[in-house]
Amino acid sequence: MADTTPTEAFGLPLLPGAPDPGDPSAPGSEEGLQDDVRRVIVARLSGADRAFRALLRSGGIAVFVITGMIGLFLVIRAWSAYRKAGWSFFSTGTWLVGENHFGIASILPNGILIALIALVIAVPCAIVTALFISEYAPALIERKLIAVIDLMAAIPSIVYALWGVFFFQPRALGFARWLADHVGPVFPPFRIVGHEMVIVFSSSPFVAGLVVSLMVIPIIASLCREVFSQAPQGEREAAYALGASRWAMIRAVVLPYGRGGTIGAVMLGFGRAMGETIAVSLIISPVWTFNWHVLQTGGMSIPALIALRYTESTPQMLSALMAAGLVLFAFTLAVNSAAGVIITRTRSGAQTAD
Repeated sequence: MADTTPTEAFGLPLLPGAPDPGDPSAPGSEEGLQDDVRRVIVARLSGADRAFRALLRSGGIAVFVITGMIGLFLVIRAWSAYRKAGWSFFSTGTWLVGENHFGIASILPNGILIALIALVIAVPCAIVTALFISEYAPALIERKLIAVIDLMAAIPSIVYALWGVFFFQPRALGFARWLADHVGPVFPPFRIVGHEMVIVFSSSPFVAGLVVSLMVIPIIASLCREVFSQAPQGEREAAYALGASRWAMIRAVVLPYGRGGTIGAVMLGFGRAMGETIAVSLIISPVWTFNWHVLQTGGMSIPALIALRYTESTPQMLSALMAAGLVLFAFTLAVNSAAGVIITRTRSGAQTAD
């Protein structure tokens, strides 16, 4: 009996481009399995596809170009201040531009402290809110809650600032005093040093951090909800099939899957808190020393400094403000870059990158 290939035996034509089953190197044969390589599928792009891809590519390039131009602008405008202050700009805590004795040694840590206070309050509230909306909220109210969160994120910061100054701050002083009396003896940042109790608690980093946290919560909650809702449905059902409760499923599936998105949301909220200007400038009382006693009056951040001193600045003072802004720009860029590295090493971040 003559040797025939399966296609010849059944009289079936071989499709164009299909591998010949009789070929020993074809996929499926012993030799073909050894030499199997990953195939590259190339799709023919239409004119609309090329235009859309060019639009996306140009948009991505524009982001890098604009970011670079901002950095270059700040470097040019801040060069005069850096040349006069030198390296002492990063170690000086006072702001006497006319005497060439100015720096950000106290301003930058105060801004970071306010942002950390905001995150300590905002992150738990935002994650709990996102889990409730994505996992527990009935479908009837889920969309309403999403709309409320998005609306809170769209409220102008000046509204939060005025609300914080005239409504929230007087009502937060009692809680701040309670923290100083009961938590301060065991937690040094809550201790009160050398001030009268009447003026000590107003215009403090603690109050500013509380107000800023209300601006950060909607951003973190919205992003976390999006990530949590994309957890694989198959893994959810597998967890339930193994007898897991809803909370056990969330701990085993939703939270590990959404770790990358949560980190990204927190870092975005940190950048939002670091860049907040109006609320901090209206609430906090400017001081030029690092106030790590967060319940006491006084503090400052780089955005608030720029907002308060911009209108009265001479060219030399304006260059100093640009130098401070450049430090904030570089710091925020470094934090976001580090967050991007962390996100890509997590499961949801790697899938998004792919």
